[in-house]
Amino acid sequence: MRERWRHASVSLDRTHHVVDERPLYAARFDEVLSFHDPGLAPVRRADVAWHIREDGTEAYQRKFRLTFGFYEGLAAVASEDGWHHIRPDGADVETGRFAWCGNYQHGRCAVREREGRYLHLDLNGIALCAERWRYAGDFREGLAVVQADDGRSTHVDPAGALAHGSWFRDLDVFHKGAARARDDRGWTHIDRSGLPMYSRRFAMVESFYNGQARVETLDGGLEVIDERANSVVLLRDPPQTAPKDAGP
Repeated sequence: MRERWRHASVSLDRTHHVVDERPLYAARFDEVLSFHDPGLAPVRRADVAWHIREDGTEAYQRKFRLTFGFYEGLAAVASEDGWHHIRPDGADVETGRFAWCGNYQHGRCAVREREGRYLHLDLNGIALCAERWRYAGDFREGLAVVQADDGRSTHVDPAGALAHGSWFRDLDVFHKGAARARDDRGWTHIDRSGLPMYSRRFAMVESFYNGQARVETLDGGLEVIDERANSVVLLRDPPQTAPKDAGP
């Protein structure tokens, strides 16, 4: 079987990889993570971490404190001098070091500087723009969530520019053209222009799945709604409020 790693899963004790319940290699580790393109998996023994090939051999000679999976050809690692990304041969992507690194998605990656500010990098490890944020998340469907110093959040595009200019108390990435968002009235879904898709507000909303989403109403009930916030299925009535004792 060519590229057996594509069929491999992590063993129940997380010490190695298996294919059809058979070990992929003889070596054992304290912990392994899943294989990703180009056929490498993160492994750890004690306080030392690196990546292996499908035969269990080292992909390169360097060692790190933490290693994570390869995404878009790059992997986040942590060394004694900080976090950064490496290529499959173990070579560094960035010259600098960070307090934390995420994984690359759509050619972009969120990182946190040592001073505590977030930004996005391109595939060469270069900052997208000069702006720094209180928080920055992964890109999905071409946009990412960022949070300003006042606590409000919005979306930015792959160049780091504001996507729609609408700001929210809380915000999620886009999923099938809609994003969960919380304004002063409660949770809703917004479209790519940053506008709410309906007038109702909820205590909680899930992402739309085939045009419907599970939500919690402001009075504690549970519903399934469509994309216009019409109730499709009632899952739970709002809790009954106990009558107050009128007294003697």
